[in-house]
Amino acid sequence: MKKKKRIPLYLTIILGMVAGLLLGILAVNLNFGEIVTNWVKPWGVIFIRMLKLIAVPLVFVSIVVGISSLGSIQKLGTLGVKTVGLYFLSMVGSAAVGILLVNTIHPGNTFPEEKRAYYMEQFQESMEEKSSLADGLKQDSPLQFIVDMVPENIISSGADNSNMLQIIFFAILLAAAIVMIKGEKTAPFTNLIESLHEILLKVIGIIMQFAPIGVLALLAGLVVDFAADTDLFTALGLYFITVVLGLTATVMIFYPVLLKVFVKKVKFFRFLKAIAPAQMVAFSTSSSAATLPVTLKQNIDELGVSEDISNFVLPVGTTINMDGTACYQAIAAVFIAQVFGVDLSIFEQIAIVMTAILAAIGSPGIPGGSIVMLVIVLSSAGIPVEGLALIIGIDRPLDMLRTVVNITGDSAVNYIVGKTENKLDTSKTF
Repeated sequence: MKKKKRIPLYLTIILGMVAGLLLGILAVNLNFGEIVTNWVKPWGVIFIRMLKLIAVPLVFVSIVVGISSLGSIQKLGTLGVKTVGLYFLSMVGSAAVGILLVNTIHPGNTFPEEKRAYYMEQFQESMEEKSSLADGLKQDSPLQFIVDMVPENIISSGADNSNMLQIIFFAILLAAAIVMIKGEKTAPFTNLIESLHEILLKVIGIIMQFAPIGVLALLAGLVVDFAADTDLFTALGLYFITVVLGLTATVMIFYPVLLKVFVKKVKFFRFLKAIAPAQMVAFSTSSSAATLPVTLKQNIDELGVSEDISNFVLPVGTTINMDGTACYQAIAAVFIAQVFGVDLSIFEQIAIVMTAILAAIGSPGIPGGSIVMLVIVLSSAGIPVEGLALIIGIDRPLDMLRTVVNITGDSAVNYIVGKTENKLDTSKTF
C-alpha cells in the first residue's frame, strides 16, 4: 500500500495566505471584521510568539555549535570577515537599487499638496513619538552601537529579542573560548549544546506544523485592520509601487547577479523555491528574528549549506543584514525630499545610502525599528523630518515585504559563504 504524498510546507503556507486574504476581504464586505479581530487574529499572534519563544536560545546555541565546529580561531576570523563583507556589499547594492528607482520614477513630484497637509496632521502624534526616540539615539556617542553590543547581564539580555546583538557577542565569545581550550575538558558542554540544538530544531518542526493556520490568521487580521485606509494607499500609490519595485528588483535582479559572481552556476528559481517557506513566514510575521528558525531549516535541509556555516552566518545576518530596510530607507528619504522640493546632489544621495546602511544595521535592536532610524537618515541629509508623517500610515505592509528581502539576502550570502568554504551539498538543490 502506497503512502500518501505529503503536501510540501510552502504549498500549505500559500493556501493559508490565500485563505487569510479571502477571509479578510469577506469580513470587510460582510461586516464581521470584529469577529476576525477578536477570534481569528489572536491565533496569528500566538504563532509569532511561538517563533519568538525559541529565537534567542536558537541564535545562541546555533552560533556556539557553528563556531566550535570550525576547529580554530583563524577559521573564525576568516569566516567572520567574509560574512560581514558580503553582508555590507549586499546592503550597498540594495540601497543603490532604491536610489536608482526613486530618481527614475520621481514619486514625490506627483504627491497632492492637500493630501500632504492632511496626512501630516493625521499622523503628527506618531511622527513626534518616532522623532523623540531618534533624538535620544542621536545624542548617544558615535560608538554607542559598539557599546550596546556588549551585555552587562546575559540573563537580562536573553529576556528581550531586541538584544540579539548582545546574545551574538556572548555566543561568539563563549564559542571562541571552547575552540581555544578544545579536548576533553569542553566535550561535556559541547555535547550538551549539540543536543540542545537538535532539540530546538525538532521544536521548530513542531511549530511549523501550525504555520498555515498562523499565516491565515495574521493576513485575515491585516486585511481587516487596513480596510479603512484605502484613501491613504491611493494618495501614496506611486511611492508604494516604487518601494515594491525596489524590493522586487533587489530579489530578482541584484541577488541573481550576486550569486552568479561568487557561485557561477546557480538556478535562481530553485534557490527561491528552497527558501519559500521562510519567505512566507517572514511576510506574515514582519520579523527576521521570528523567521530565523525556518530560515535555518530551509538553508540546511533544502539549500544544502552545512550546519556549521548556517549556524554562524544566518544568526549574524538576522541582526546586521537588512537589505530590504536599506533599500526602503533610501527610497523613503528621497521621496520625502521630492515632496518638499529639496534638491539632493549625487553626493548627498550617496551619503543617504551610507547612512541608510548604518541605520539598517542598527534598526533591529531599537523600539520602532526602521521608521525610528529613518528620522536619523532624514536629519543627516537635511530633509524635513515632518515628512515622516506622510509614510507612517502604510509602513506595515511595506515592512512585511522588507522582511522577505532581508531573509532572502541572508540566505544568498549564506549560500555564497557555504560555496566558497566548500561546505555546500549541491545535490540537494542545484
